[in-house]
This record gives sequence, C-alpha cells and structure tokens, in this order.
Amino acid sequence: MSYADTLNQSLPLPCGVTIPNRFGKSAMSEALGTIDNHVTPALETLYGRWSDGGTGLLITGNIMIDRHHTGEPNNVVMENENDLPLLKSWAEAGKRQGNQIWVQLNHPGKQIPRMLASGDTLAPSAVPFSKELKSAFKTPRALTEEEIRDIIKRFATSATIAKKAGFTGVQIHGAHGYLVSQFLSGHHNQREDQWGGSLENRMRFPLEIYRAIRKAVGADYPISIKLNSADFQRGGFTEEESMTVAQTLAEEGLDLLEISGGNYESPVMAGAKGVRESTAAREAYFLDYAHKIRERVSIPLMVTGGFRSAKAMAEAVDSGATDVVGIARPLAVEPDLPKRILAGQEGVVSRVTPRKTGIKAIDEMAMMEVSWFSRQLHRMGKGQDPKPDESVLIALFKVITSMGVGSFRTRRLRANAG
Repeated sequence: MSYADTLNQSLPLPCGVTIPNRFGKSAMSEALGTIDNHVTPALETLYGRWSDGGTGLLITGNIMIDRHHTGEPNNVVMENENDLPLLKSWAEAGKRQGNQIWVQLNHPGKQIPRMLASGDTLAPSAVPFSKELKSAFKTPRALTEEEIRDIIKRFATSATIAKKAGFTGVQIHGAHGYLVSQFLSGHHNQREDQWGGSLENRMRFPLEIYRAIRKAVGADYPISIKLNSADFQRGGFTEEESMTVAQTLAEEGLDLLEISGGNYESPVMAGAKGVRESTAAREAYFLDYAHKIRERVSIPLMVTGGFRSAKAMAEAVDSGATDVVGIARPLAVEPDLPKRILAGQEGVVSRVTPRKTGIKAIDEMAMMEVSWFSRQLHRMGKGQDPKPDESVLIALFKVITSMGVGSFRTRRLRANAG
C-alpha cells in the first residue's frame, strides 16, 4: 500500500466508535481561554481549521477541571455548563469534516507556576521540585482523602459536560508531570495510605478517575489516557510500571492509549535531552515502548513525539507498533499536513525544524520552543496563517510577558472573588 492508503484506514475503537484515519492531533495547550477561564471563539476558529486539514482525531489541550487549579493563565476550565453554547460551537467546528474531537481533561497538581498560584498547590505528597525548578514552583501540600475524592468527581463532571457539548470523546492527561502522573510516580507520591506505596495503590487514582468517567458517559463513549512510557527521573515512574498501568486500564475497557514521556524536570516529550540520535532519526521517540506494550494490550495505541515524514508515519502503522500517528508541532505550522499526505503526496515531510536562538542558556529552556509553537496556535485562532519565520526570541518574550500579565490578572481576579 502507499503511505496514503496506510494512513487513510479507519480505526474502530472498543466502544464502537470509529476514527476515520490514522492521524491524531496530540494535545497542545492553546491557552486561548479568557482570563477567567471561559471559552473564546478563537478555539472554534483554530479547531475548524484543523478539522478541514484532514486529521482524523483532534485532542484538545489541557482543559482544566477546577478553576482554582490551572496550569497556565487562559486555560479553559470545564466545571459547569455556563459555557455550553460556546463549547457546542467549538465541538461542531472541530468535527465538521466527520472526524473525532476529544477533550483532554487535566489537573496540574503542583505543576502550577509560582507566579500563577494564588494559594496552596496540591500533590499526592509534599515533595518539592528539583533545585533547578524550585524557584518557579511552590512546594505543594499533600492532598487529603476528601480532596482526592472531589478531584475524581470533577473529572467525571467535566467529561459529562464535554459529552453534552458534542465533543466525541475525552482523554485523561496522565503524563508530563501533572497530577495523575504525580500519583503514579514513586518519587512524587510518598503517601502511606491506599493512594501511595505499591504500584497497585499509586495507580488507584487514575483507575478511579477512569471508572467515574465511564459511569458518567456510558459504554459507547471513547475514553483515552495519555500515559508516560516513563518519567526518565530517578525514583520515578518506570517503563515496567507504565506497562502494568496500561494493561490494567485496557482490561477495564479503555479505548485508546496515547504514549508519551517525561515531565517538566526531564522534558523528553519536547524533544529535549534524553532522546538518542537513532531514536530521533527514526522520528518516533517512544516506538520501542510501543512495540513492547503491543505484546501486553490489544487496545488501539497512539504514539506521539517526533513524527515528521509521511514515510515514517506509514511505516510505524504498517509495523503494528502504533495504530494512530500522534502529531502536534507539525500541525502548528502546517494544519493541512494530513490532507496533503492523504492526497497522495508521497514525499511529504513536515517543514517543522528545531527552533533555536543560538543562545545556549535560552535554547536549553523547555519553554523556549513551546512558546514559539504557542504563538502559531494564537495566530490561527485569529484566522491568520502560521508564521514559520517568526523570531524565536520575539515569540519567547511575548509569551513570557503574556504569562506574567495573565498570572497577575488571574491572581487578582481570584482574590477579588474571595
């Protein structure tokens, strides 16, 4: 088969829903909400463009379940039905070409920048960040049993709202150092109750979230999880533990497992240090893990991180290692990349390249490249085209300024609201 034939195959999920092709937009945090965390028309514009671009599965970025705990300024929060009309418009635009649009649900835990955190940050245990990041994040307070139960309910409530709004599925964010990931990690989770200690206890949190969501949305609605293959951190979540969690969730009825890796302290998911040259050359950072987990689970897999060429994408699917090709940054620059590949353009390679300033200290910041790609999402949200030649330094300056101002305004808003 040609690359287009391979990638244009539909994919049935265990719940009975079908993804129309093998392209999946992995979540990128758009930060296109209002300062008080409501939906804006920019999200409708952005996701309509991606739907028109041919991606079979669109996963939104970082929808928060609690407005008092957001990872960035301008995150959208989905905790009540106040935004239902705007949510419906967003969902309609995002699925207008017959594709799927799923909401990624998240709680940041302690991963809230200090400048944004207006009160305690919460985590399984009161474990601070590494010394490199300690100044940027507060030392968290350990969650109580009652707070854990409340968060589980919030995930289910948000999933119910997503379904009512017309989104076609949900994803639990269990990777990249956010709260679910913190519970899974032996480094971040040092609890001695039923939520910590053994892996069985540490994975109780995501398992209870999955069960609560499944009860709320029913058996025929897609539920996915984004899971780290490993934390790449001493004492953290290991590859073997990840496979056990994946297998347990698959047996519970999970519809799609998205594989990523790393966290703020070891940002492998961003293509930062830790990715071997041979892995980068093959494009898919986590394909080795995918081959291993394939032996233990039969549910559909989505591998994200590094894909750039039609050839590598098709080969990954043909090999059986992944069912869905997860792409993110290429779609921030070329929103119609899947459409061009599916049209039969065999030699298509994304023009995304590493964004560098030439200043080593800045280039080693995980946030540096993320800022540049975030700017492209904001351009598309305004109805503009991406700007592939935009200055990395200017993009970084504008994003940092925006985050600083947004954090101040968010804290002030929360203080005034009591």
